[in-house]
Parts: sequence; structure tokens; C-alpha cells
Amino acid sequence: MPVKRHPAPATAEHAPLQLEHFLPYRLSILSNTISQTIADDYQSRHDISMTEWRVMAVLARYAGLSAREVAERTAMDKVAVSRALARLVEAGRVDRAVHDNDKRRSVLNLSNAGWAIHDEVAPMARAREREVLAKLNAEERVWLTRILDKLLS
Repeated sequence: MPVKRHPAPATAEHAPLQLEHFLPYRLSILSNTISQTIADDYQSRHDISMTEWRVMAVLARYAGLSAREVAERTAMDKVAVSRALARLVEAGRVDRAVHDNDKRRSVLNLSNAGWAIHDEVAPMARAREREVLAKLNAEERVWLTRILDKLLS
């Protein structure tokens, strides 16, 4: 039988965060919950990770980026992006070329195989977004967009 856990007592020495009220934690939980629901499907169908999907989605929106630019646009760790790109290139889902003016810079684009996956997964992601946003009325959706835009600026 599971033991019922109570919050740890706050003391002068140790005042734990009330995570259920801490904005970064709540946003992370919301993001992870929504993202994982979508990821469960594309991971089983296409054997791609959440990081790989995010890289593919960014390259679909902004063709010709470098790995550094992908990391900047996604706010993901450069090493994680680099590993995801290596797997995507190896699997033939992303094409890597050399920039015309700077031979040290890679230019990344979705391949035809990458576009095929994107064109299957993106509608699923948009449908999941609609399901989540349907919990809000029209005014709340407008406010959510305003608030997110303000917090991200």
C-alpha cells in the first residue's frame, strides 16, 4: 500500500518551492505533457526523438539554417541539436550542404524523406494544439497568446 506523502514542513533554514504554484515548473509540465502526447505517435511510427522532431519543424519553417541557428531558434542545447542533426542526416531526413560564401558553415534542409515525415506529423501536432486550446474560450485564447508573447519578448 503506497504511503501518503505530505508536503515537507517549511522552516527558516529550508523553504521548499511550492512547485504546483511555480510558473517555470507549471509551464514545463504543460509543455512536456502536450509534447509527449504528440511524440508518442511519431516516435513509434518514425523512430524520431522529440529533439529530432523539433529540429525538423524548425527546418521546415526556416530552410537553410546552420546547426547554431537551429539551436538558437529552439532554445535547445547545442550538443542535443548537434546529435539530433547527426541522426537526421544519417537517416536521410536532413540534407547538409556547405554555404556558398563560407565553407565552414553547414546549410541544413529537410530532404524529401524529412518532408514526408513532417507532412504527416505536423497535422497531428496542430490537431493536438486545437484540442488543448479548445479548453479555453475565444477571449482566453487571445489573452494566452498575448501573455506568451509578452513573456517571451
